[in-house]
Amino acid sequence: MDLTYGRYLKVDELLDLQECRSDGPEHDEMLFIVIHQVYELWFKEVLHEADMFVTNIEAGRLDSGAHQLKRILKILKTLVAQLDVLETMTPLEFQSFRSFLESASGFQSAQFRELEYALGIKDAQHLERFDEGSRERVRLEERYNSPSIWSTFLVHLSTAGFAIPADILEREVTAPTVASSGVQAVLSDIYRTRPDLTEMCESLTDLDEGLQEWRYRHVKMVQRTIGAKIGSGGSLGVEYLQSTLFNPAFPDLWEIRTGF
Repeated sequence: MDLTYGRYLKVDELLDLQECRSDGPEHDEMLFIVIHQVYELWFKEVLHEADMFVTNIEAGRLDSGAHQLKRILKILKTLVAQLDVLETMTPLEFQSFRSFLESASGFQSAQFRELEYALGIKDAQHLERFDEGSRERVRLEERYNSPSIWSTFLVHLSTAGFAIPADILEREVTAPTVASSGVQAVLSDIYRTRPDLTEMCESLTDLDEGLQEWRYRHVKMVQRTIGAKIGSGGSLGVEYLQSTLFNPAFPDLWEIRTGF
């Protein structure tokens, strides 16, 4: 049997994955499911590109790594734009099927937690929300115990002869990223003397800003849809999401700007 478009992409299987749970079903549940399934596919691709970025930087291939960052940034812009589609659903339309979500919540997205870990936003509490030995828990533990994008970049700078502080290089890979005056001194020098590395730093800043932009738009979408109610699955909803705003993944890249 010849390979076709549908067989290659498993289109039939893909289109069978949208199973509404509401009575009827409610018209807008289909939109809700499709949007979130697409989000998970994009998260998968972002993680795929982030892993290749680490591979390229470890091998000293900065140009190739920059290509991965560019692609991730384009995907983040797409993720933000998808919220425009979701916001065509009114609060009453969401309420028409919300009860059928039961304990399910976007808070439980293992791939988004993987993305946070890949960026160096490492909170061990997220591990406990997944069953021991489950596929999600195993993948998340692997990501938690792997070097982040930022730590990989700092190791590259150290290998290239820049004086990255030893205490930063020797930190446990499970430790969350923290600001360092020593790292900031190196970055300030790079911005003044190395335009090639400056471009990489700016792309990493774009990545950080892109994630923060998505967080903000996500907060406003949830607020627009459920107001101040408790989130699906019993999460704190808007209150929790607001607490994640303006917490950069790469704080050193933001701190240095005051000194120029």
